[in-house]
Amino acid sequence: MPSLAFPSRALNYTNIWDQCPIPNGFQCGFYKLKSLQKHGTHKKTTKHWNSSTSAVATALKSIEIRDPSDQTSAQSLKPSPGVLANDRLMVCGGTALSGHVNISGAKNSALAVLAGSLCSSGVSAFSMIPDLHDTRMMMQVLRSIGVEVHRSGSEVSVHPDGVRCTEPCSEAVRKLRASFFVIGPLLARYGEAHVALPGGCNIGARPIDLHLRGLQALGAHVEIRKGKVHAFAANGRRLFGGTFYLDYPSVGATETLMMAASLADGKTILSNVAQEPEVIDLAEYLIACGACIDGAGTNTLVIKGMKKLHGANFTIIPDRIEAGTFFIAAAMTRSSISMSPVVPNHLTSLISKLEYIGCRIQPTGPDGLRIFPSECLRGVDMTTLPYPGFPTDLQPQLMTLLSTCNGQSVVEETVFEGRMRHVEELQKLGAKIRVSKNIAIVSGKDEGSSLYGVPVEATDLRAGAALILAGMAADGTTQIDGANHIDRGYENIDVKLCSLGAKIERLPCLPSDLTLLRFELGLL
Repeated sequence: MPSLAFPSRALNYTNIWDQCPIPNGFQCGFYKLKSLQKHGTHKKTTKHWNSSTSAVATALKSIEIRDPSDQTSAQSLKPSPGVLANDRLMVCGGTALSGHVNISGAKNSALAVLAGSLCSSGVSAFSMIPDLHDTRMMMQVLRSIGVEVHRSGSEVSVHPDGVRCTEPCSEAVRKLRASFFVIGPLLARYGEAHVALPGGCNIGARPIDLHLRGLQALGAHVEIRKGKVHAFAANGRRLFGGTFYLDYPSVGATETLMMAASLADGKTILSNVAQEPEVIDLAEYLIACGACIDGAGTNTLVIKGMKKLHGANFTIIPDRIEAGTFFIAAAMTRSSISMSPVVPNHLTSLISKLEYIGCRIQPTGPDGLRIFPSECLRGVDMTTLPYPGFPTDLQPQLMTLLSTCNGQSVVEETVFEGRMRHVEELQKLGAKIRVSKNIAIVSGKDEGSSLYGVPVEATDLRAGAALILAGMAADGTTQIDGANHIDRGYENIDVKLCSLGAKIERLPCLPSDLTLLRFELGLL
């Protein structure tokens, strides 16, 4: 039975079976205890945790949380993987931005290559891995099956040769959709995989049928039982090459099948695949490991399976969504800022919209850009599409900007049917937006929109980012609950914005599980 051990200086939640997060989402990590004893002495106490109960008898006074691989100081402690501290952000509007911001590595690329490291033998060393809840969770998924993962700043090394099982921690997978990607390399390398059905942001249905049908086309036998996918190589050893057409160019399905095919016997042809920069990044990493992949960045991939791949050193591309968010932040506040590193070609669709509404964007070097917004911006119509179309991950932010422009804009969401939940929160802030199914009509400031600070809640990652931008342009102070969603995909976004002149204060809150625990123990 898992236990809660209370050493003299740290509390370690450990699941003895597979280091699964317990209870209710706690990942194994260190929980630093303060002021347990008046005179600096700490009693060693051990209590058993019964997952069917919701309280543990102990004298918890105050808890700080940090990831065991995090080498930062006590002043910058971060939540352990699996524990989303539901912080609150207080955003004071009306402040112009200036200066330069450094863009982190792409979250969606980092998650894919971390999963892809399972395809190789030997150590892979990655640079520019952002320090996010999601990347920490993915590392924990890898650790749960025996992979050695070490982090130092933005550098991460992965040694997958110690894999001891093909069933990653189910609770971690259910909290991070991208962790489902490991089914491809596990199945291809070890002949079987047992992976829980994935979770992630609540932005609509994101089925995995393409992943599974594609694996079946490569010779896998797939069953879904009791919330888990059980996949086996039909011949009992390896997958074999095949042909598969994706009904929709799903990024996740493309990446999963690319990893699986890289170790399959024979040639695989994948048609109507995703063309996103993050897909290309994964392909380039696998190629660096010895894979034979042609067509990355086009709608067709031709993959010749290899018997074995080796580790490689690899640098993640800059995060185009983070860069786009900072571009829109500058436009919202009518401010000029610069940023690097960026890949301008990855931002073509956004730059086109920003230039249309009245912004000027200039290069500041081989990997830098600066934005110059005009004071009077006009609206624009926009439809989200798979790359190279306008990214759905920037739709909430652009919609927020359009509420501060002149005229009426029409925003159509075609990727995720649930990605309009931020509209209700923007309406609370004074934005005049009408929604019909997947289409939003945004009235600009000359047609009734006028942002002012009120309490709102981040309903998902990109919606939360949009609310920060709205708060920066609003009159007064905006209170944003649910900052945990934002932390899943932005590395220190509040700190970066403050370095540009924004006024944002983070009010830390205990994770809900710890708050409930303290309440039941009579400490609240």
